[in-house]
Amino acid sequence: MADSALKQRITEAMKDAMRAKDKVRLGTVRLALSEIKKIEVDERIELDDVRVTAVLDKMIKQRRESVKQYEAGARQDLADIETAEIAVLQEFMPQALSAEELAAIISKAMSDSGAASVQDMGKVMNLVRPLVIGRADMAAVSQLIKQQLSER
Repeated sequence: MADSALKQRITEAMKDAMRAKDKVRLGTVRLALSEIKKIEVDERIELDDVRVTAVLDKMIKQRRESVKQYEAGARQDLADIETAEIAVLQEFMPQALSAEELAAIISKAMSDSGAASVQDMGKVMNLVRPLVIGRADMAAVSQLIKQQLSER
């Protein structure tokens, strides 16, 4: 099975960073590739673009949490490193959804699942998650769904 196009883009970015001697970018891209490779070896599969995006999304989420902790601990130097890594990882993520696009996806999922109350939130999330992963903050999506379900 062929590599995903996104994984190939990341590999090319690693080569470009090596040529440019960009240590921060190179380190971040290597970390991303090692996470992808770790999952491929553990699960004995080739990751597709959706799964690679999920891996990158998780890495970005971890770094955002680290930035908060470093800033709370008055370690701006470390927070800046994490922020730089987030910027590099963001380059490989799909275009973020607009508020209107997100609302349309949620509305369609709610009507498709027949959700009537907050108890049906899981059904809606299962339909929405594959469409928005890496393109929207899942915590914000969850809040929007909860808000719309409570209004019903």
